[in-house]
Amino acid sequence: MRIFRHPGPLPSRFARPVVALGNFDGVHLGHNSVIARAVDLARDVGQPAGVLTFEPHPRSFFQGSGAPFRLTTFRQKCRALADSGVDLMVNLAFGPEMAALKAQDFVIDILVDGLDIHHVLTGPGFVFGKNRHGNAHILSRMAEREGFGYTEVPAFALGSKGVSSTDIRVFVRRGQVEQAAERLGRLWEFEERVRTGDRRGRDMGFPTANLPLDGVLHPAPGIYAVRAGLGHGASATWHDGAAYIGTRPTFQGTTMVLEVHLFDFSGDLYGQRMRVAFAARVRKDMTFDSAEDLARKIAEDCDRARAILAT
Repeated sequence: MRIFRHPGPLPSRFARPVVALGNFDGVHLGHNSVIARAVDLARDVGQPAGVLTFEPHPRSFFQGSGAPFRLTTFRQKCRALADSGVDLMVNLAFGPEMAALKAQDFVIDILVDGLDIHHVLTGPGFVFGKNRHGNAHILSRMAEREGFGYTEVPAFALGSKGVSSTDIRVFVRRGQVEQAAERLGRLWEFEERVRTGDRRGRDMGFPTANLPLDGVLHPAPGIYAVRAGLGHGASATWHDGAAYIGTRPTFQGTTMVLEVHLFDFSGDLYGQRMRVAFAARVRKDMTFDSAEDLARKIAEDCDRARAILAT
């Protein structure tokens, strides 16, 4: 997948793309239904398949420094979109200029004059442009006038309910990562670079990799069964483990941390990027009377995490 950070003109091999348009935070099953339709249509008409999205997320621009809400970082979103089979990703900077662009001007300046699109697809209820005035009706009307195709893909349903990034965020914040995974089509994961910790875990016999949680969505505090990926792309190696998220109340901590213990692993992880995929919550966060009591509970937690991951 080739990434472009401008609205065009595109190189000839990417000319006249079929584009799925959206924010795609999480790249969940609903998003994938739109993207898959774009890929299928592109293959049918012999055009490149792409996605058009924005960075930062428009919500970040309008709400400022609120509570972290992103399900996927830009790096994670790129990886998930590449796995979906698209040929290109157009990632536009979302700032004051983009926020002030009227819906009709977005269609003309970005979709028509910039990308010269063949066809654009959106999910149901997608809105765009200044004051969110752009919608399926405007896209359909302008598509007919400007000579490109438009499809509003019906909502993807999981059982009797639709799938949304908002619902998935709620599940993650509650620690219900299994329900989040059902809607994502994969385990929800967090990715960061391992940093030096205070080595308390090592002293208790459970060495951990410490990852900063600044600026990202926080799952509910507690112990989780996880799979941790080290390395890049197809060469990444995956390890079973248990992760702790919380403020370490037994040691009077105040800062939220993520600590990951890899089972049957030895080696130096400092400075490496680690992907932490959350399979299930083992228990809530707890306060213990002593480090010894905590160590005994961690041993039980690891046994439970191993059992969960084995199934």
